[in-house]
Amino acid sequence: MEATIEVTGLRKRFGRTLALDGMTFTVTPGRVTGFVGPNGAGKSTTMRVILGLDAADEGTAVVGGRRYAALPAPLTRLGALLDADALQPGRTGRGHLLWMAHSQGFGAGRVDQVIELVGLGAAARRKAGGYSLGMRQRLGIAAALLGDPPVLMLDEPFNGLDPEGIVWMRGLLRSLAAEGRAVLVSSHLMSELEDTAGHLVVAGAGRVIADAGVAELIAAASGGRVDVRTTARPEAMAALAAAGATVAATGPDALTVSGLAAERVVELLGTAAVPFSEVAAHRATLEEAYMELTRDAVEFRAATHPEPAR
Repeated sequence: MEATIEVTGLRKRFGRTLALDGMTFTVTPGRVTGFVGPNGAGKSTTMRVILGLDAADEGTAVVGGRRYAALPAPLTRLGALLDADALQPGRTGRGHLLWMAHSQGFGAGRVDQVIELVGLGAAARRKAGGYSLGMRQRLGIAAALLGDPPVLMLDEPFNGLDPEGIVWMRGLLRSLAAEGRAVLVSSHLMSELEDTAGHLVVAGAGRVIADAGVAELIAAASGGRVDVRTTARPEAMAALAAAGATVAATGPDALTVSGLAAERVVELLGTAAVPFSEVAAHRATLEEAYMELTRDAVEFRAATHPEPAR
């Protein structure tokens, strides 16, 4: 299938550092795939290998069944944004895109189309060196879209965007996937991927540690827990703990309960005459799921400071 990225058994060593240790995953068309992991997980190296900027010691990375270097008119097969600062600051935004377009045989009309698509029409004739980070991100997205490719690979596309820009980026990524494109997005912003990606590849220590749907990962992290809201927190904790539950206070009037079904929690609180306003199945965030998956793969961890004495 043309609109795919297939990464198989990538291994890459830089001196004594093993950057990739069998990295394997596939990005399929029709959905946004998030590519996440702590610093040092191998994400950037993997994307550079896909683009042929680094050579793997072992394994393969192909786009539509071919190495990037072997693709005819590569911008029409894979559009990529790895570094929003990779531009000539003395060129205008439009001039930067025209330079790229001419190298691939595209006309000025296509340049103007992508400029409007990313919302840079008013700034297109300004020098790119004066662009904000958010504007440079938009210019990089425009460059990735120049060839109308079936596959897109974007590194931290939300960086530097204001709230309006983030909403726009979410919608753009979802619409590109809905058109049948394969979209790979590397990001540290779990909240944005939760609202955008349908699938997640989680990397750690140079290999894939999870490759699953976002909904599946969130369901697994939710772990059958139950959230309770009550104005009588101590009494609720006592009643539920007495029934064998593990109970954690998560707010002044909030509890998370493990080991009991929601129906049983309601029954116990009613029997103990403990008032409550809500009992609901706990829904973890994607960030919670990610933190649990990567707990043992973090290369640099800050010290935990004790609470100050009161």
